[in-house]
Amino acid sequence: MSDTPAFEPRIVAFFCNWCTYTAADLAGTARLTYAPNVRVVRIMCSGRLDPQFVVTALRQGADGVLIGGCHPGDCHYQEGNYKMLRRFHLLKRMLKQFGIDDQRVRLEWISASEGDKVQRVINEMVAQVRDLGPLALVGKPTPHPDASEKHAAA
Repeated sequence: MSDTPAFEPRIVAFFCNWCTYTAADLAGTARLTYAPNVRVVRIMCSGRLDPQFVVTALRQGADGVLIGGCHPGDCHYQEGNYKMLRRFHLLKRMLKQFGIDDQRVRLEWISASEGDKVQRVINEMVAQVRDLGPLALVGKPTPHPDASEKHAAA
């Protein structure tokens, strides 16, 4: 058996304030457990997410990115989620050109009442990225080997 700890992916989640972030809050208040590998960034609308933020998250250490928005037709800003869907298809093509597996980036429509879906999607995403292994990018920072021990002790 190896002393090397198993790979645990780091995932950045960009969640729409009006639906997916609220659903994540609901999941928390309902005490639904999901993998702790995700760091949530609240954005006002998925349509406001610049694809460059996704690229930056991957370049700065994330192994995957999850984007959550309102269901089509339910956007607080009318058409923001349609804008995100168009950008998402372009983003996936761009990442493929960079040699990044498109399974590292996921878009999900999650309404404010779907806390259970937040739990399921996060757990699926973590398992999927864990199977893919660490994202190996040139110039990507690597965590210090003791970093996980320091955070666990805090």
